[in-house]
Amino acid sequence: MQILILSCLIDIQELPEKGTLKIVRSESDASSLASSDTEILPHVPVSERQKTWPDIFPVPTFSYEVEHVLEKGNIAYDRSGKTLKLSRAQQHNILESMASVIHGFKPYQSDGDVGMAAEALISLKFKMGNYRTKLARSGCLEVSVNKGKRSKNNPDKDPPHSNIKRARRAEVYFLPNFPKGRNQASLEEMRLDILHEVEKSEKNLLLIDNLMQMTFSLRRQEIVKWPAPQIESQVCAEFHRITNTNLRNQFYVELDRHTPQLFALYRQKASHTGKVSEVLCDILRIYDREDMHDINIKRTVVLRALAVYLREDDPQFFETWNCKLKRPAWLMIVVCFNLARTAVVVEDEFVLIDIPMFPEAFVLLFGLMYALHLDYPRKLIHTFTFIQKMLMRLDDGKPLKPCLLNLKNELLLTL
Repeated sequence: MQILILSCLIDIQELPEKGTLKIVRSESDASSLASSDTEILPHVPVSERQKTWPDIFPVPTFSYEVEHVLEKGNIAYDRSGKTLKLSRAQQHNILESMASVIHGFKPYQSDGDVGMAAEALISLKFKMGNYRTKLARSGCLEVSVNKGKRSKNNPDKDPPHSNIKRARRAEVYFLPNFPKGRNQASLEEMRLDILHEVEKSEKNLLLIDNLMQMTFSLRRQEIVKWPAPQIESQVCAEFHRITNTNLRNQFYVELDRHTPQLFALYRQKASHTGKVSEVLCDILRIYDREDMHDINIKRTVVLRALAVYLREDDPQFFETWNCKLKRPAWLMIVVCFNLARTAVVVEDEFVLIDIPMFPEAFVLLFGLMYALHLDYPRKLIHTFTFIQKMLMRLDDGKPLKPCLLNLKNELLLTL
């Protein structure tokens, strides 16, 4: 008995010794009909599924947006146990990617197969850890900067979760890599060019902006003397580079949106008794005496009363300054509502001077806190956290303190 074995030949080396080669033409080849010794079979494509169902299901890499959201979700879960909520589009991307991988193994799966895939999917903590390891090996500075922690082979190093350098206040670009073809030396030369250009009486603002954009990654690694933040437009530009958020537009739009309800809350609190109520009453009394209630005065009252309402106050922060006396030693100085002169002071140095209105000084100060890696003033931590999360909408995943959560709920009730 002769047994004929048909196979799809991919590599000539796969032919056995003394094997019989039988050429099979496609049905579309009309010339094959002329030979009675040649069997005509349809073309058989190489199978797309060349792997059996794996022992450990491989979770695929999702879209850039979904991977970014999952990483932030893992950070939030590690810190506070807060679970992640995905949008419908993000869920669709995950399920579509998972379905594609599952179909690559078999078109019809058992319940056990689906359960294994689902179990692998919800192990996002391990998945993101492996993903960050791959990024670190490829040279991604945002994660490779945290390599070299304590391990089995290096027991004397820092613990894995200590002093981790990562975004703390919802920064989008926390520690980017150097631009392609640039290194620290070449970027340092550009920094000196910025310094030289800023000292000119007629500054080339376009050149400064281009150099600031190019040297952004250097500034994120080490805070050195960067004179360009003394230019207001560069404070806004730097904030946008870090957060992808328009500083002035976002701040003023949200501040004006919440102003009516904040005024109502301030007046309600001022009608009570106590130290906080007295201070709020004094601020509102000065406002009510004004003949012209323009938008800047309203914004000034809302911002100045915010810290009081949250039971925070720092006289060294909102400081009235006499030009004849020594310069102030903290961050900002202000003179009442009709401001004669407003300035932002950082570490005993004037950074921005002659700012026309208090709200503008406040928003520029907030931008500088991101640009210069400044911590929020300890006595005003709730005030600036409110600005970050409620006005600028930069959510870092950390839960709000009770006083801020109550204020947020009060504001959302009226929207």
